Amino acid sequence: MIDLSWMAWTWPTVAFFVTVVLSIVVMGIWEKFSPGGNPRRGVFGIDTTRGDRLFISWLGSGFINLGWLAFFGTPLWGALALMIAWFVFVFRKV
Repeated sequence: MIDLSWMAWTWPTVAFFVTVVLSIVVMGIWEKFSPGGNPRRGVFGIDTTRGDRLFISWLGSGFINLGWLAFFGTPLWGALALMIAWFVFVFRKV
């Protein structure tokens, strides 16, 4: 049995990791049925594929949450709204 006691496994923590894993699985399935994901140049001026945009989205989401915690503390509902807006922006414009 794996010892997972080193981390505080709350429901939000589990939901976060499940969401990350599911997003990677969905992107893998999407790539299988629609290979290629043609790179495109967006507002940042770099060529990105779907996987790149997913990575940029999750990385930015981490910084959004850390910034929200630093300036506003909990709860993180506002950060969640910003994260969703960030994901939409990245997948449409980057």
